[in-house]
Amino acid sequence: MKKKWIVTLSLLLLTVTGAIAGPPASPPTGEVDSATRLEVIDTLIAKLNAHYVFPDKAQQAGVVLRQHQREGKYDGITDGKQLAKQLLDDIEGVVHDKHMAVYVSTRPVPPDDAMPPPPQTRAEWEKQVPPAALEKILASNLGVEKADHLSPNIGYLQISSFGPVFLVSDKFAAVMNELADTDGLIIDLRNNGGGGGDSVALLISYLVDERTRLNDTWERTTGITTQYWTQDKLDGKRYGGKKPVLILAGPNTKSAAESFAYQMQALKRATVIGERTWGGANASRPYRLSEYFAAFIPSRRSISPITLTNWEGTGVIPDVAAKVDDALAAAKDLMQRQLNGGAPPAATGH
Repeated sequence: MKKKWIVTLSLLLLTVTGAIAGPPASPPTGEVDSATRLEVIDTLIAKLNAHYVFPDKAQQAGVVLRQHQREGKYDGITDGKQLAKQLLDDIEGVVHDKHMAVYVSTRPVPPDDAMPPPPQTRAEWEKQVPPAALEKILASNLGVEKADHLSPNIGYLQISSFGPVFLVSDKFAAVMNELADTDGLIIDLRNNGGGGGDSVALLISYLVDERTRLNDTWERTTGITTQYWTQDKLDGKRYGGKKPVLILAGPNTKSAAESFAYQMQALKRATVIGERTWGGANASRPYRLSEYFAAFIPSRRSISPITLTNWEGTGVIPDVAAKVDDALAAAKDLMQRQLNGGAPPAATGH
């Protein structure tokens, strides 16, 4: 189930950014022959060594794959799904990375250099996305599920994904305007599958008083480190850095949603309530392995300037432990006590 989620989410995000059109698909008809197996394995090893964020782990995984290949472990595999699963299982014996995936498609996979860069504006995005997908996405709530007042002074914001910043900026402005009059805010990320770092930075911008460095990402292929900072100019009302913020999280809090919780916790700007999150911090992109095979290989690593690490493999550890289904009730109780002076207003941090 975990593998299916990775592939489904990744392909959805790629559809949104225009890199690959179409949903995740079944393997091509016909058997996988020895030539295809050889091409897929050789290319996978090469791409791991060239792009995986930890070169030593990539080499170790390559050694394991090559050893299994010599032993004939893959020779009897003729089904594309089975080959992809076995290769990923063998990689995961060495590399425990939640954003790693190997998959097959009914459509030919484009060469790596044929995939356009992610769009930076809505106009660029609209040119890349298929019309049917465009209409469906624009008609959706873009991941902003609910903004409400749990009581006159407690705000509630439920977000299921962090869409491209040029799509969600208006949504964030609207909900923050609606919640600006509250004295405390509960942000529900319990079922948030992730998204974009720029959107994470934008939402955090509403919750601080001044320009703040949030997170860095290091790209293995280029060696470039990119810093993420909050924005000075916002379209909606700034909530500010003084009023208490509680974040609901759990195993279905993934990727960019974990980044939001981790950064807010590291800044001691929020208290995280619930269960340990999914544990995927290294961003991946697709690489072609053969005509119908591709791999998502994490090539970027998140690095907090505060903790000097990230949440890969460990997840975000809550400040207040609670069962996922009980997290909202626990947060409401804690928020009332904070607002009434009966509980500390800030997270302890990790």
